[in-house]
Amino acid sequence: MKIAILDDYFDTIRNLKCFEKLNGHDVTVWNDHVQDDDMLADRLAEAEALVLIRERTQIRAPLIERLPNLKLISQRSVYPHIDVEACTRQGVILSSSQHAGSPSYATAELTWGLILAAMRQIPQQMESLKAGNWQMGVGRTLRGRTLGIFGYGRIGKAVADYGRAFGMNVVIWASEASRERAREDGETVAESKQAFFSECDIISLHLRLYDTTRGIVTAGDLAQMKPDSVLVNTSRAPLIEEGALVAALRAGRPGMAAVDVYEQEPVRDTAHPLFSLPNVICTPHIGYVTEDEWEIQFSEIFDQILAYDEGNPINVINTEVLKA
Repeated sequence: MKIAILDDYFDTIRNLKCFEKLNGHDVTVWNDHVQDDDMLADRLAEAEALVLIRERTQIRAPLIERLPNLKLISQRSVYPHIDVEACTRQGVILSSSQHAGSPSYATAELTWGLILAAMRQIPQQMESLKAGNWQMGVGRTLRGRTLGIFGYGRIGKAVADYGRAFGMNVVIWASEASRERAREDGETVAESKQAFFSECDIISLHLRLYDTTRGIVTAGDLAQMKPDSVLVNTSRAPLIEEGALVAALRAGRPGMAAVDVYEQEPVRDTAHPLFSLPNVICTPHIGYVTEDEWEIQFSEIFDQILAYDEGNPINVINTEVLKA
């Protein structure tokens, strides 16, 4: 098969052990980021299978309709960047395992790193030292504080375990069904959403982005947070009402944020409002970007391609295509 891989910024994929699974196939790897449909249509004109790295490139109807040879899009996780209906109309299968086997421990670990960095002011202390100064402030310990996990999925559970290992009190808020699962697992569930936001010292978001979760964290929710609390988002930026986080940080509730995700990515504008705030730690969506995590992800992605090539597609999202 002719396979195209987009957005491999550091030419990492061909050096993964799982890349050997594609031996015998005609694979083209693109290392830059392109969103222009004309350029993408030219690059992908011969591609039969397209490999996407999460949501780095938007794949919409105007592009899909210009790719007559495309038969399969293979990726992992959710797919708000893909026009599934257009895929179905064009007979293109979308395969995505959606982390069916395990959580992203890489994302959970980055989340914990951001929590520690925020509470101990690690980036600010480093900048102070590099500027010829010594300590620039006094940090805070985690033990005895309350960690709020918004979303009771696999990553949220992993972060909750880290919190307990650090002596924190863990509180859950999520959908009604997820709250019930949390109670069955012996977790402490907040009495209400308002209580969750007002009582937690650190809140970490671990929700998938759907229409029902878009903007689920409102300006009113943020206004309930403590002035010395921290909001961490390694999930998706649109979970928070647009513009609400910047306004809330300027107003002092929460007191600090640690962010790995943004409304539009990649972010190359150094004037992005979050970058100018002294009470924010920002990373460039690196939650899932480790060699170990990529071996897991792309092994599954390549297995989906091999299954399709053998005539037995797996993890098919738009199953209507199989009936055509």
